[in-house]
Amino acid sequence: MVADPSTGFRAAKVSFGRQQLLAVLTMAIAVMTTAGACDEIERAAPASVSPAPYPPSSAIGGITFDWSTHDRRAPGSDNWPITWADDGHQYTSWGDGGGFGGSNSDGRVSLGVARVEGSAASHTGFNVWGGKDAENPATFDGKSYGIISVDGTLYMWRSPGSGPTGYRRVTVYSSTNHGASWSAAAWDFLQSDGLINPTFLQFGQDYAGARDSHVYMYANELKDAADLKVQRPGEIALMRVPKNAIMDRTQYEFFAGMEGSGVPNWVTDLTRRQPVFEDSAGGVGWNTSASYNPGLGRYLIVTEHSVTSRGNIGIFDAPEPWGPWTTVLYETGFGAPTIESSTFFWNCANKWLSADGRDFVLVFTGVGSNDSWNSVGGRLEIP
Repeated sequence: MVADPSTGFRAAKVSFGRQQLLAVLTMAIAVMTTAGACDEIERAAPASVSPAPYPPSSAIGGITFDWSTHDRRAPGSDNWPITWADDGHQYTSWGDGGGFGGSNSDGRVSLGVARVEGSAASHTGFNVWGGKDAENPATFDGKSYGIISVDGTLYMWRSPGSGPTGYRRVTVYSSTNHGASWSAAAWDFLQSDGLINPTFLQFGQDYAGARDSHVYMYANELKDAADLKVQRPGEIALMRVPKNAIMDRTQYEFFAGMEGSGVPNWVTDLTRRQPVFEDSAGGVGWNTSASYNPGLGRYLIVTEHSVTSRGNIGIFDAPEPWGPWTTVLYETGFGAPTIESSTFFWNCANKWLSADGRDFVLVFTGVGSNDSWNSVGGRLEIP
C-alpha cells in the first residue's frame, strides 16, 4: 500500500495484486467534517470500493512513491494543473487562495496563475496573475483544471466557480505573455453539452514531442450536477483541435469510437461522441489529468474513483490517447493520513520526468493540510 506520509516511511511499492485485494474490501468511511479546498463536495461514501475497471498494465509493473520528497506549499490554494512552457519554466493555476507565499486569506483570489522555476528538489513559485504579491492582478474569477503551453502561448480552460456552479459552462482562454493577461474565446461548452472540466494532454516543453499537429483534451462526462462528486457511470470523452486553432470552436473534433480498420473515428458533432474511458462501477472524478511519457511510450490519465476527496486515485496507461487502457494504480487513501486531510486531482509535471520515463513527480492537492501545493517523487517499475 502507499505509505502514510506522516510516518516518514521513504517509499511504498504498490503491486496490482494488493490493489485488487484492497479494492474488494468493504470500507467504512466517516462523513467529512470540512469541505477544505472545495466549496461543495460529496459527503457520503459508498459502502465498498469496486475493483479496477481495466486489467493490470503489462508496460508498467508497479509504482513507488518516496514520501521523503513530499513538498507542501501555498496553504489554502488548491488544484494546480501544470504545463512546461517555451521559456523553460512550468506554469500552473490554483483556486481559492493566495498562491505561493500566500495563505487561505492572505492574497486570496478565486483563480490565480503561477510560474514554477527550478528543479523538483529546488523550485520556487511566483504568482504571475493574482495572489500574494502578484506580478499582475487577477481580472476574473473561476476555476481551472487544464493549462498548456503551445508555440509560446498559454491556454487555460476556465469554469465560472466552485461546486455545481463550475458545471454551468467552460471557456478556453489564451495568453501570449506567459500568463500576465488573458483573452477569452467567444464560445463556451455549456452544461447541456455534458462535458466538464476539460484538461489538456501534456507532452514535452511547449508541446514538443506531440504525436501530430493536434492538441488533445479529455473531459469528464457530467452525470450528476448536484455536487462535486464522482460521476457514475464514469465516462471520459476525448477531443482534439489543430494546435493553431485552439480558440476556434468550429475546428474541434470528438472521439466517436474505433473504425473497423482500428483507427479512431473523429466527428465534429459532439452529440455523436463516445467515451474513450469507462469505469461504470467505480465511476470517475469531476476532474482528470493526462500526460504522455516519452521514455515509456505510454499515455497516462489520472482520475478519482468511488468517492471524491478521499485519495481514491486511479492511474491508467495506454499506447494511444484512446487506449486500450490498462491499470497502473487503483487504490484508496493516497497521501492521506486522515479523511480530514485527504487528496484529489493529481498531475504529472513533465519537466521533472526523467529521460527514461521511470522517475516522475506528481503534483496534487486535497483537503485539510493538503489544501495546498503538494509534490512527491515517484518511480515507475518496468516488468
